Amino acid sequence: MAQQEDNLLKKIISHAKEYGFIFPSSEIYDGLAAAYDYGQNGVELKNNIKAYWWKAMVQLHENIVGIDASIFMHPTTWKASGHVDAFNDPMIDNKDSKKRYRADVLIEDHIAKIEAKIAKEVSKAAKRFGDSFDKDQFVATNQRVLGYSEQIDSINNQMKTAIESDNLSDLKTLIEELGIADPVSGSKNWTDVRQFNLMFSTELGSLAEGANKIYLRPETAQGIFVNFLNVQKSGRMKIPFGIAQIGKAFRNEIIARQFIFRMREFEQMEMQFFVKPGEEIEWYDRWKENRIKWHKILGLGEENYRFHDHLNLAHYANAACDIEFNFPMGFKELEGIHSRTDFDLKAHEEHSGKKLQFFDPQENKNYVPYVVETSIGLDRMFLAIMSASYVEETLEDGSERTVMKIPAALAPYKVAVLPLVKKDGLPEKAREIIDELKLDFNCQYDEKDAIGKRYRRQDAIGTPYAVTVDHQTLEDNTVTLRDRDSSNQERIDISTLRSRVSELVSITRLLKQL
Repeated sequence: MAQQEDNLLKKIISHAKEYGFIFPSSEIYDGLAAAYDYGQNGVELKNNIKAYWWKAMVQLHENIVGIDASIFMHPTTWKASGHVDAFNDPMIDNKDSKKRYRADVLIEDHIAKIEAKIAKEVSKAAKRFGDSFDKDQFVATNQRVLGYSEQIDSINNQMKTAIESDNLSDLKTLIEELGIADPVSGSKNWTDVRQFNLMFSTELGSLAEGANKIYLRPETAQGIFVNFLNVQKSGRMKIPFGIAQIGKAFRNEIIARQFIFRMREFEQMEMQFFVKPGEEIEWYDRWKENRIKWHKILGLGEENYRFHDHLNLAHYANAACDIEFNFPMGFKELEGIHSRTDFDLKAHEEHSGKKLQFFDPQENKNYVPYVVETSIGLDRMFLAIMSASYVEETLEDGSERTVMKIPAALAPYKVAVLPLVKKDGLPEKAREIIDELKLDFNCQYDEKDAIGKRYRRQDAIGTPYAVTVDHQTLEDNTVTLRDRDSSNQERIDISTLRSRVSELVSITRLLKQL
């Protein structure tokens, strides 16, 4: 299974490069570790994901507005937020391979192997008992499964205790007791666990010696918090209301080899929702439901999503969970939903000396709002879509194709216009059609090679519909509209083409389901 998952990721990486989705950064200079450039198709898909999120978050909610805060912020911002003192990961080095890992991730990967053993036992039992199999009863009574579950609970409890008490030596002891080996070399020769701050720092000023030390922001949320009053007053916002933002963030991560899943420069889509104290858990539950729905209506497979409640709550949270997606590397975090209490605004009040409060006319008093956060990694969302959309198919005639079944509303190009042959006035007619369609849709024109080859090229970049202009088009003004996923074709009049394509590829279709 692990081999299959690894192969799928390799295929996606190769396909992403070959078809202009993602390139290694500065590749002509042998690249830069964990940095990637989005190519011509990648940037279109990325922009469409942003549009889907922004419309669902800002356009559909009268009480949510957007901002775009500066990447550079006053350094005291990061002191107030806790990032200067506490934005650390517990790191451990392998003395033989010279590789560095997050200690907690090594332990979580070990737990995942035990979870895989449970899944194997369940699968074997399901085959044995057939239709009469009761999974819940089996998991609750099978001694082997119960033993594995006890192991997982024990490991989780030990890890949680060590992290919460900042006992790094206990984390190392746990890694040694579990017999965890370096995934690269198989060596168990570990250093002590140390804390490693993830913020990139630089200097502001023309002279280094007179400069102030500032940071590249490690998250976009603080730009929202420091602008809370600006937005609230200028927009005359009333609690509850939200502020949304899409932007770059930077973390000096110790990189696992997982493509764009974990990068040092990445993009976040975050919304901070300000609520009355005491109402935060109700809103937390509402946003959990709202966000999982946003994901599932894309049609990437409901079985690919699950909620994971945090065992170790951050110091500022009173509830937190992740929406996990079944990536080629297994279930991993795609989006976080957190009830952050009033930690952030109060911390900024304390460090700035400015009041960051809301006057509630109904209660006739000021208070610091509580915050519910939704935060999704744009690059991870991109990888989730690529992973779920990549399909290798054998067709009825025995030929094979690789098709990206990207949701039509998010596809880089919505329609390809293809003249059947490169003569007889067909290219000219095709150009007329594309000139009309490109006012509303991202289109591609292609007249090179046989029509079958051109269909394959469009399948590989995920174009959901292809319009073929043939000799009949010149007689009756009709074209064929080919569906990417089924390869079915329908004959339609050119006068109805624009409205038909719009109906099939519009983001509005998705938004109506929210």
